[in-house]
Amino acid sequence: MGVYLIDVGVGEWLREDTGEGGMGAIAKGLDAELARRGLPPYVPAPERDGALGFEEKLSPPMKGFDALCRAQLTPEERELIGDWSVLVPVPLDAEIRLPIGSAYTDETVIAGAPQVLALAERLAAALELPAEVPEATENLALTFWFLEGEAEELAAARPGRWSEDLDTAFYVALYLRAAQHSLRQGCPITYS
Repeated sequence: MGVYLIDVGVGEWLREDTGEGGMGAIAKGLDAELARRGLPPYVPAPERDGALGFEEKLSPPMKGFDALCRAQLTPEERELIGDWSVLVPVPLDAEIRLPIGSAYTDETVIAGAPQVLALAERLAAALELPAEVPEATENLALTFWFLEGEAEELAAARPGRWSEDLDTAFYVALYLRAAQHSLRQGCPITYS
């Protein structure tokens, strides 16, 4: 059990919520808000055969990540990177808030992956996150890399700012890779 960050396929995104995980109400709410802003509707990319999914477990403490965000980001930027419940591969000048609750929140907060990626890249640069942090090549790739010893091995061989708090490095890598995956695959990311 626990909280996971996962990608959302086009079928689930467009399906009405019938207790089976559909996100159709959120999709319609997003499109309505985009139209209100004079933007085209979000059309999710078709699922590709062999495309890799994104799934990572949020298990380490977030205290260090919160402190890093407070040191590096404005309050508005901290809210953008930390308060979304759905990430979409659409540039958004401001978050979109929908009165649709979930198991974790009373409302749905939608953020644009390009904006979250820019913030995550700034945090990664501040933390000097190493290039060896895995891409999202398989489910739980980051989770296993950080929690099963590979990150510790690299930290021992090449210590740096990133290795001072591996939990913080995990969350920076998590948001960085989630935004990259959303943009690369053209899919939403959400919590499950």
